[in-house]
Amino acid sequence: MNTLSLAFSEAIAMVVTLDPKLGEIVLLSLRVSVSSVALAGVFALPLGAAVAVAAFPGKRGVVTTLNALLGLPAVVVGLAVYLLLSRSGPLGAFGILFTPSAMVIAQAVLVFPLLAALTRQVVADAWGESREQLVSLGAGTWTSAFALLVDVRYTLVTIVLAGFGRAIAEVGAVMIVGGNIDGATRVMTTAIALETSKGDLPLAVGLGIVLLAIVFALNIAATAIKDAAQRHHG
Repeated sequence: MNTLSLAFSEAIAMVVTLDPKLGEIVLLSLRVSVSSVALAGVFALPLGAAVAVAAFPGKRGVVTTLNALLGLPAVVVGLAVYLLLSRSGPLGAFGILFTPSAMVIAQAVLVFPLLAALTRQVVADAWGESREQLVSLGAGTWTSAFALLVDVRYTLVTIVLAGFGRAIAEVGAVMIVGGNIDGATRVMTTAIALETSKGDLPLAVGLGIVLLAIVFALNIAATAIKDAAQRHHG
């Protein structure tokens, strides 16, 4: 009991005093997660909107695939990216395995289906309400998709926040492609796993406190944005 109390007190002290080692890990985690969500969002949001608006053969199959990929195991993503970036892989020449760049790619692949599937659903609902108006104005698929993305922008922010939440809490994929290298690719989730196994509870608990704070902040922000969207639409 005394050991646990001491670990918590030291962990809180590390957070309050902005311990350099803890801060380095937190900043890398934020940088990798923000970059991965931005990379995935650039492709996932337009794709999700286009799938919602466009009519094409096999559309149901695409929608089913996007929804199925929501349950994509993180370790499988990590393994796939590892194989692509390893020396014998097709992208091995870039030499980015066990770097933050590899972690960004893995997280982006993991977050992409979530952003695309949720965007498709939201835009599909908006398309059902605005289809006749957009068609009467002669808007094409991409014009309609862009207009609807703008219309549901508040909801898109909450979707992006959800993607960020999944990215920053992920451990399996980044462990595989990043290697959990101290000072280079060690992020909050991998550090918590390592430090716990080593018995360094203060650092593990301190990182856990920060991670929980980020998750709570994301939920508060998503709720605030949802409320703002409801007020905006009357």
